[in-house]
Amino acid sequence: MQKDQLFTRRRLLLASAAALGAAATAGVVVASDGEEAAGTVAAAAGPPPRQALTSSAFRLQPLTGYGPPPAKPGRLKVRKQPIMEIDGSGKRMMLTFDDGPNPNYTPHILDTLAKYDVRAMFFLCGECIVVNRELVARMADEGHVVGNHTWTHPLLTTLNRSEIRDEMVSTSDAIEDTYGERPQWFRAPYGAWNRAAFQLGAEMGMEPMAWTVDSTDWTVPGTRTIVDTIENGAAPGVVVLSHDAGGDRSQSVKALREYLPYLLDNGYHLTVPRRRV
Repeated sequence: MQKDQLFTRRRLLLASAAALGAAATAGVVVASDGEEAAGTVAAAAGPPPRQALTSSAFRLQPLTGYGPPPAKPGRLKVRKQPIMEIDGSGKRMMLTFDDGPNPNYTPHILDTLAKYDVRAMFFLCGECIVVNRELVARMADEGHVVGNHTWTHPLLTTLNRSEIRDEMVSTSDAIEDTYGERPQWFRAPYGAWNRAAFQLGAEMGMEPMAWTVDSTDWTVPGTRTIVDTIENGAAPGVVVLSHDAGGDRSQSVKALREYLPYLLDNGYHLTVPRRRV
């Protein structure tokens, strides 16, 4: 599909966003288990209940791990660890935002990124997409990359394979309907990975993406702490984890306005993955 066709499709989708939304309103731990994907996540407060959660209800502690660098272009394979960093020469970094979109915080983050002409990745939850379609369309129009973060942000290690598939497929469908194409990246909620998630993601054409630096904004530690964490963790290849939903993210919005110009002034190039064709 050509770019102008995608743009027209998104504009048509936006025209019916209110009706669609009203109708729809009704770190890393890798489990080594088998097909049923049962497991535990250390330091988590416990699994969320299995129902549609509001965007402010799903917050357990993200857990950071370290995996291999991205694979070279070619056949998509089933990984055993998520991608933790970006490749490429020079001082490249990537900013990622989880759990959105959210009408209270995502627009401010997009405004700041636009001010500095920077692209980022957004890992979206399906239940947030269907009530904020205009924000997803804006991400597409402004050149940001979106990834799949499941529909209700469950702890995948507590679900069976069929349930995991439903969470992932429904979210990819919602992204395609609004963004214009299916996502090529997936991030497990809470950074809790298992074999089923890796296998299903590969089947759906999605690479698993984790992070290198956790901004800790999910703990609401104060704007200064978030800024210091990201600035001190800056390095070539780093993937930064932040959030634009899942709670009060006003500190995340304010922090971005401080650390983004700092990173740019220090020679970092904020990038996003290239689209596979």
